[in-house]
This record gives sequence, C-alpha cells and structure tokens, in this order.
Amino acid sequence: MKKIGIIGGGQLGLMIAQEAHKLGVGVITLDPGADAPAFKYSDEHIVAAFDDGEAVEELCRRSDVVTYEFENVPGEILIPLVEKYNIPQGYKPLYDSQDRLREKDNARDNGFRTPKYKAVDDEESLRAAVAEIGIPSVLKTRTLGYDGHGQLVIKSEEDIARAVDMLSVPCILEEFIRFDYEVSLVMVSDGEKTVTFPVGRNIHRDGILDLCVVPVKEASDELLQRMKQTGEAFMKACGYRGILAVELFVRGDEFFFNEMAPRPHNSGHYTIEGCTTNQFRELARFLLEMPLEEPRLVAPTIMKNILGQDLEAAEALEKEGRDKVFVHLYGKTESRPKRKMGHVTFVGLNPEEYEAEYASRFVK
Repeated sequence: MKKIGIIGGGQLGLMIAQEAHKLGVGVITLDPGADAPAFKYSDEHIVAAFDDGEAVEELCRRSDVVTYEFENVPGEILIPLVEKYNIPQGYKPLYDSQDRLREKDNARDNGFRTPKYKAVDDEESLRAAVAEIGIPSVLKTRTLGYDGHGQLVIKSEEDIARAVDMLSVPCILEEFIRFDYEVSLVMVSDGEKTVTFPVGRNIHRDGILDLCVVPVKEASDELLQRMKQTGEAFMKACGYRGILAVELFVRGDEFFFNEMAPRPHNSGHYTIEGCTTNQFRELARFLLEMPLEEPRLVAPTIMKNILGQDLEAAEALEKEGRDKVFVHLYGKTESRPKRKMGHVTFVGLNPEEYEAEYASRFVK
C-alpha cells in the first residue's frame, strides 16, 4: 500500500488522512503533540518537533510521497529533503509564505495587486513608512503571524509609540485597505492543470474566521472569473504545484492580495459536503499523481468555524442529526476559547436562513 507522509497532525492532517484512506492509501503523520488529532486516522505516526531534522527525514523515508499541513516547518530542514525524497510541492511555496515581505513581493511580481507596504525594522523606519503609506495602516510581524496575532492597526501618534515593542522582530507596514469583504481562492495544480474551488466569502470575528459563505452573492461573475484567472496565472508563474489558498480583499470590482497558505485552508472546509470534490481529496489526488477533478458547487453552503466556546452547541447540533447539517469535531483533548475545535457545514442554506435558524445557537 502506498503511504502519504504528512508533516503536521492537526485537523488538516486528519482530513487529508480521511480522504487518502478513501483513495486506498495509507498515512503516516508527524506532530509534536502525542494527542494530535490526525494520529487517530493515521496508520503510523511519529511524535517529534517540526524542527527535529532526523524525525522529519524518518517520516520521508517511510513515505512514498510527503506533504505538509503546517506552514511553519523550518525551511532549513525541508530544503535538503526535497532533493532526496518525493515532496512534489517542494519548499518554495512554503518558503515564500513564511515571510510577509517576501510573500508580498512575490504576489506583486506575479500578477496580484497588493496594498502598499514597506519593510520596518526600527522606530525610524516605522515612522518613515507611516509617512509614506499614511494612516490608518497595519503593522505586522513578518513571520509567525496567524489569526490576527502579530498585528497592530496604527491610527495615531500614540499607536506608533505602542508599536515600538513589536519591533524586536522584523515587521512590515501595510496600507489599511478599506475593503467591502474578504474572499478565499483555493486551488490545486499538478503543473499542467489547475482546479479552483468556488470562491467563498470569509467573515471573521476577533481576527479568526467565523463563517465562509458560498456563493459570494456580492461579486459579479466577471469579478469571480478574474480572481480565478489571476490565481491560476499566479500559481503557474511561481511554478507552484499542489494546493494553495489565497486570501483577497475585495473593494468594488478590485481585489488585493492579503496572504497565502500552501496547505488546505480553513475557508475550504465547506468543500467536503458543498462541492462535488473537496480540497483534501484533490490534494491527495495530486500527491498520488491522479488526474485532478474540476469541482462544482452542489448547493449554496455555509461553513461555521467551531471554537472552544461553541463546542457544546456543536455537540448538541450533532446529536440532532439534522438533514444537510454536517458536524465535524476534530477530537482535540483540550477545549479552550478561540481554539479551533471543529466546523459545521450547512448545505442548501443561504445567509438569511442561517441567521434566522442557527446563528443564535453560537456565542456572539
């Protein structure tokens, strides 16, 4: 039996494993947590840190093909392994996504419009960047930021003074885009063909994705087609293969690159029941050198992210066994507020129906 190796054992690894098994292949995962969710669905697993070079190489040795579900795998470990083992996505999309300055340069140079931005390393360069870009603007750490962490909106002189503490690490200052809404593009490419899932609108709460709504009724067909074409051209220009998610800010008929992730994306979870194929399955098909399938939306769909504070409500909903309501709980042993514990997909439901029937069941 062929075996897919996954660096990372979180919920993304869990869902990759589920789809891999449906395709008749085994899975081995590596994660530092002995209770990692994906371990329950893995044929083998390794408990080790992501920067443990020997352990990551052991995963590669025991696998026919390797992917990653966590974008902070150290590049210095992965780069030499790409030369020795079958890691078809390579290190480049991972490397490019790990530094916001490099990521923005790459997006700008390969077809996406970006907010204005400048590298910032100290108070002097911060003040110069604010003078050039203006306020409001957003200061972000260049590495290791996620779900709103490592960010500060600068609206005044007082905010500049507060921001100095962030400058212990390299940062980037970005123009504050007054956008109408945010969307995600999730694409899978084998180098010849790229499939793109229906664009979803992302609704955040406290910097964390709350809902993904598909289709995006606010966007014209022409705008959606331009997003798709730009995303696919970007992957081709960069030479990226495998899966890539790109978040975009939309203002009128314009869209701006926000960030990317070379792995399955939270906003793409709706595809499991909402589309004819899903992001995890197409990643697995790519890894196994199987032909990619063009996804189609089966019905209007809403995905609700379940954080720790909503876990009990999701468990109650699961017991009700409602038609076209799909509850996915990740089996994490510790529940805490703002930790991603699962998601619920509502198929055949529009936003107004969701608000009327389900929104009140979850923490506002």
